[in-house]
Amino acid sequence: MNTIARFTGAALIASCAALSVQADDKFSTQVDATGTISLPKDFRATMSHLGSWFVPAGGVSGFHDVYLDSDAVTAFRKTGKFPDGAVMVKELRHAKVGNYTTGAGVNYAGDIKQTFVMVKDSTNRFAGKNPAWGDGWGWALFTPASAGKSVVTDYKVDCLGCHSPAKAKDWIYTEAYPTLGAK
Repeated sequence: MNTIARFTGAALIASCAALSVQADDKFSTQVDATGTISLPKDFRATMSHLGSWFVPAGGVSGFHDVYLDSDAVTAFRKTGKFPDGAVMVKELRHAKVGNYTTGAGVNYAGDIKQTFVMVKDSTNRFAGKNPAWGDGWGWALFTPASAGKSVVTDYKVDCLGCHSPAKAKDWIYTEAYPTLGAK
């Protein structure tokens, strides 16, 4: 094989690899080729706030603020469905209490307890390949101690217990998210 043929072959392989990466990037920049989900950087400033929950007691007590990428909000408003690659973040913070001019015993959001990330996967591209993926979503949970790595080992065990009541709504409790409603 001559040098030109080897160079052309190598260039073709490199071009195909680049196209493969671009295809993954179009799906979600928060997901790598193996389905590992990363926590979006600066999501509070770059994503739309959907709504909040306050859970007064229990292991997931505190303030839950939920965010979705803005393009996905627009798509959901048009179709009533989360588009492929949509990234949703739920940040759970400890509740703090203080006295303010608005009253005594006011609850406010304190330190981060944990952060959940879900990525819509309408084609189930990672189901059966990565145990954090299935039922149309990728599931991740980050704790302050997890050093930026998800602690989800099996979404069926780690995630569906909380999301099962919302199965008919694509596993998401949309009733608390006024941003998804009509303008």
